Amino acid sequence: MTHRDAPDLHIGHRGRIGTLPLTSFLISASAPMTVLAGGVVATLAVTGVIGTPLSFPLITGVLALFTVGYAAMSRHILNAGAFYSYLAQGLGRIWGVSGAGVALLAYNTIQIGLYGLFGVAAAAFADLQWGLAWSWWVWALLSMAVVGICGVARVDLSAVVLTVLLVAEVVAVVVFDVGAFVNPAEGRISVEGLLPSELFQPGIGGVFALGIAAFIGFESGAAYTRDVKDPRRTVARATFLTLGIIGVLYTLSAWALILAYGPNQVVDATRDPAAGVPFSFMATQFGETVATIANVLLITSVFAAMLSFHNTTARYTFALGREGVLPGFLGRTGKRSGAPVAGSVAQTLVALAAVAVFAALGRDPMTELFAWGSYIAAVGLLAIMIGTSIGVIRYFRGRDLPETTWQRTIAPVLAVIGLMFIEVVMVINSDSVLGTEKGSALTFILPGLVLLAAVLFGLWALILRSNRPEVYQRIGHGESTAVPVPVSPQRSAAEPAQVGSGPLF
Repeated sequence: MTHRDAPDLHIGHRGRIGTLPLTSFLISASAPMTVLAGGVVATLAVTGVIGTPLSFPLITGVLALFTVGYAAMSRHILNAGAFYSYLAQGLGRIWGVSGAGVALLAYNTIQIGLYGLFGVAAAAFADLQWGLAWSWWVWALLSMAVVGICGVARVDLSAVVLTVLLVAEVVAVVVFDVGAFVNPAEGRISVEGLLPSELFQPGIGGVFALGIAAFIGFESGAAYTRDVKDPRRTVARATFLTLGIIGVLYTLSAWALILAYGPNQVVDATRDPAAGVPFSFMATQFGETVATIANVLLITSVFAAMLSFHNTTARYTFALGREGVLPGFLGRTGKRSGAPVAGSVAQTLVALAAVAVFAALGRDPMTELFAWGSYIAAVGLLAIMIGTSIGVIRYFRGRDLPETTWQRTIAPVLAVIGLMFIEVVMVINSDSVLGTEKGSALTFILPGLVLLAAVLFGLWALILRSNRPEVYQRIGHGESTAVPVPVSPQRSAAEPAQVGSGPLF
């Protein structure tokens, strides 16, 4: 019997990773060192908004509201497709497939975009330390090979790699933070970075856009429901733990960056490539060796994020292949590793093609490959989170389950409001993120790709409904284990379990 024919439809061998290893996956995807040395620096340089640190607790609060309903749903639906299955069982199969298309686009674009960032960082470091003047794409391809190998290996191998890299980069970030708070540039701990008046400036759209991109990855825990020891608890615990850790860490680190260079000088410093923010501060405070180690950890941080997003993308592809939405061969797993081998290889090939095109055309790996990929991912995942929050409300309506009204309705409604606000601000102010003129074609094309993916996959769901009804019926349900809906005494068991609160399609 092949893996595809096996009755137990799960990735590999259940029960390999617990809460802490899964948390390392999620935090690694968010990449703390990359956020400090890349995201926060870029935000200050692009927007000039000193109140950037305040944006992180605000974003954390909105995402926490989303996580309440998301975590509650994760206890009842076990599917490597995560958002795909949540949307399918909450809003309907067409919405599920449409959301899957957006998820595949989002996770692929940010993972591929990170190859640009990795290539630039590794090339600069190698040139400085060893005199190796290799192009960025050479380093990108080398890292791609390693990520591809880890992707087809057992999931616990990736967990070990990510945990080791994560601990090292978090230590480096904490060292920077301590140095900034102990020796602030102006001799005092300024609170300007936490003042609302410093955040609500014309560049706030760019702050929220780049800020939400820093959190991408925390929500991917549900993709590992078939890999964890306790699917009904591990995902929820790891997601809340991850959000809490990175929310606090990002707020403190962004504030520390303001203190390290001073509120009046930090924007100019971030806009000057020669300033070497934040490594120049670390060199001054702790010596060149510490700064060099931190630079290495930036590179490993990006690598860890690439590996984490690769695994998430592979699992989405696996779920869609297993249920017949995508070609069936994509639902195959390794006989020994249990890893979603076909999905992993497919993601590697897509990334290879994208990097090859950007390299052949001589496009900029940072301002184009990385920036575009991050922006598309942020827009796409916010849209999916909004849909998922609405799906949570519909999923729990009429179901006799233990979740509270706060989990079922109040938190998801508040999450929709907060997420929609951020999404609108991010799209309207896309020029501040992309570095283009307001109203330029790029500000329409990149968000348009998200809409295009949603429409195309939605149309594909309609085709499946007409031509392959057996596949359509399995959408979002074929691989999942869901808590059955109690049948009302007034209804027969043959009747639908709920009226008015089931899928829309």
